[in-house]
Amino acid sequence: MRPDSFRIGDMTIHRIVESEAPFMDAMEFLPDLTPEVLDEHRSWLEPAALEPATGKLIFCFQSYLVRTPHHVVLINSCVGNDKNRPTRPNWHMKTDQTYMSALASAGIAVEDIDYVMCTHLHPDHVGWNTRLENGRWVPTFPNARYVFSDRELAYWTERNASSTVFCRSSRQIGQSWSAAIMPSTIMSDCCRRPGIRPTISPCSSASPVLAPS
Repeated sequence: MRPDSFRIGDMTIHRIVESEAPFMDAMEFLPDLTPEVLDEHRSWLEPAALEPATGKLIFCFQSYLVRTPHHVVLINSCVGNDKNRPTRPNWHMKTDQTYMSALASAGIAVEDIDYVMCTHLHPDHVGWNTRLENGRWVPTFPNARYVFSDRELAYWTERNASSTVFCRSSRQIGQSWSAAIMPSTIMSDCCRRPGIRPTISPCSSASPVLAPS
């Protein structure tokens, strides 16, 4: 088995990494952090989670690909290519093939994905929902059902009514293509179960933390 894969019962879970690199200064990302506390924890943070030379936290932008006996499920779709994100230089109009290569290395083609589970709609979780093809935005995973929370989609649709970035990654999927809009009451029930908790977006769909035993 690949070193970035593991099994839980009859499911195989793959990490699909788009990028893993220094991303943001620790003091900027955690405004309540003090230099003294940071120095106290450098011994275990460096170098895997904190770059010594710059003090930047190392972030991993990744999807989880879950293969069950019946379906192939992609949980979140990372940053994506060709998206206009000037406030994030590492994401802005990106054109690399790292993500697609990672999928291929896991033995998966875009046509093989049955479901794309969007836990929430922050831009680094929905970027590969669509891709630019011959000047048109099309679903990256043409045979997949895209799963959204209804309140999450409604919240960000209203907030980003004039945003072409949100439209290209989420709103068009929800309104025009193959999407399953799940009632948020289902998410509320899920959040009360052991091992599942709400995350960082107003109406996000919480997911279990998947980790090898």
